[in-house]
Amino acid sequence: MFLEKIEKTNDIKKINAEDYSALAEEIRQFLISSISVTGGHLGSNLGAVELTMALHLSLHLPEDKIIWDVGHQSYTHKILTGRRDGFANLRKYGGISGFPKRKESDCDSFDTGHSSTSISAGLGMVKARDLAGGKNTVVSVIGDGSLTGGMAYEALNNASRLETNFIIVLNDNNMSISENVGGVSKYLNNIRTADMYLDLKEGVYNSLHGKSKYGDKVVSQIRRAKSSFKQLVVPGMFFEDMGITYLGPVDGHDISAMMRMLREARKIKGAVLIHAITQKGRGYGPAERHPARFHGAEPFTIETGIPSKPRTKANYTDIFSTVMCKLGQRDEKVVAITAAMPDGTGLKRFRNMYPDRFFDVGIAEEHAVTFAAGLAAGGLKPIVAIYSSFLQRAYDQILHDVCIQNLPVIFAIDRAGLVGSDGETHQGIFDLSYLSSIPNMHIMAPKNKWELSDMIKFAVSFVAPIAIRYPRGEAFDGLKDNREPIVYGKSESIYEEEDIILFAVGSMVKVALEVRKQLKETGYSCSLVNARFVKPIDEEAIKEACREHKLIVTMEENVASGGFGEKVRAYVDTLHENAKVLCVTIPDEYVEHGNVELLKQEVGIDADSIVKKVITAYIGQS
Repeated sequence: MFLEKIEKTNDIKKINAEDYSALAEEIRQFLISSISVTGGHLGSNLGAVELTMALHLSLHLPEDKIIWDVGHQSYTHKILTGRRDGFANLRKYGGISGFPKRKESDCDSFDTGHSSTSISAGLGMVKARDLAGGKNTVVSVIGDGSLTGGMAYEALNNASRLETNFIIVLNDNNMSISENVGGVSKYLNNIRTADMYLDLKEGVYNSLHGKSKYGDKVVSQIRRAKSSFKQLVVPGMFFEDMGITYLGPVDGHDISAMMRMLREARKIKGAVLIHAITQKGRGYGPAERHPARFHGAEPFTIETGIPSKPRTKANYTDIFSTVMCKLGQRDEKVVAITAAMPDGTGLKRFRNMYPDRFFDVGIAEEHAVTFAAGLAAGGLKPIVAIYSSFLQRAYDQILHDVCIQNLPVIFAIDRAGLVGSDGETHQGIFDLSYLSSIPNMHIMAPKNKWELSDMIKFAVSFVAPIAIRYPRGEAFDGLKDNREPIVYGKSESIYEEEDIILFAVGSMVKVALEVRKQLKETGYSCSLVNARFVKPIDEEAIKEACREHKLIVTMEENVASGGFGEKVRAYVDTLHENAKVLCVTIPDEYVEHGNVELLKQEVGIDADSIVKKVITAYIGQS
């Protein structure tokens, strides 16, 4: 096996050129075999094997720098830098990350996880190199999906002024997570399919090459002049017009062709973009046929591609999807917006049923929010479905364009709380804090699948900005009979007793049921309240709790700073009551990757940990 010869960085250079294809095949088989067990980002990594090999063959790491946009495609890079054995614990607690991590390897030059950042980071590294008098090469690898993000263009605009070398590799597979949309995709597709240019170029080169002693010189001159040549026959030449040298398109699965492009690119004193065409999921039939499904794959059976542990119960995204379709049928003003994730957010069915009222804006969360504000100002009822960690990117737009104008935009915040294997860049543990800080924003969190449905319906009838945050994974189907109507700013009492009262937010209601059970078994009486609203908090319920309980416990799957517990404690302080407040939260720190239940234990928000904290606090209060 050639793969066994790759033990450390730059070992790939010991492989003979005629064996590159065999190595690429071994890498693909290793990825398929490993990810079928651990889960992970399969399709994007299968599509970037040869491209990554070409980079490692052309560069000398870690002196040279590669910045992977998002990082979904960095697995081959990890293999080629000596981390193959770590794939047995990929994305597991204490194991290697599914994204580039500087603390994991000197060859991971920049931590990534969100899109459209690599060009900015690479440009910063180029400037740092130049100021230090360095000569190393800096390469930013960005996917075509990430080019729908505005930050990439801010960086390109800046990079166009460079007078020293900076290489950008555009890994173009016509996909982001789902199929690409919009003008950028259309533009790149025109380049991919510009047959007149491709056929003419190939015909001229083939006709002249080797025909006479002058033929090769003419070919060389054409290559040097090909920017002008392309300007005549390829639509737009957007990058060249910006002042960035464009090379390509090139087959990203042709290692020798990629290496030639990289050699050419390193000669250019300025920013240069290599446009590489790749196939997402290449080499594995199910991933080629269903690239979106294999973007982030659960463990699966290799022969069929079918998940090895199929879901038996609906998750919160499924519930949201069903409710959206019903709302779309009942109210023609309901419209849906997502940022390149119709599948992940559950809006695919809504898109199929109401295509004129569905908007996928690409990986552009900031635009999604302001676009929704415009829809609301126009009299519609926009529902913006975005993952918690990605919505962070649109904080200014939420504050400035939605909330200042008090526009009735609904934020459906999926993947709120701990999400597990994707790690700190994807944990949705800050949304209660950053949204609570914004005037005119209102926040709800459902305890179970029925309450999610009720909250979405409530939000559609609400006349101000409102957010509903719900977790990843199986929807809780307990407490079915506890379904009081949603009343603005009011919590829901589930159990009423003495001594201790638990105020639980959203997903923590399920945990609170177990906490209450254990406390009662230990001899403590305990009330339980479903908070429902994080902003505004139910002040009347808290005031009553202070009068009737010695200890108030708040429970939330969010960091402490700015969260629900902090608000409750601040309000209790104004009442000058004797009740003590214990805030059960995630610590104010980043949480790494791992199984969600294990992470809850590590950060102290599992039932056993909470019971110990509650008993200690109650004894201290008594």
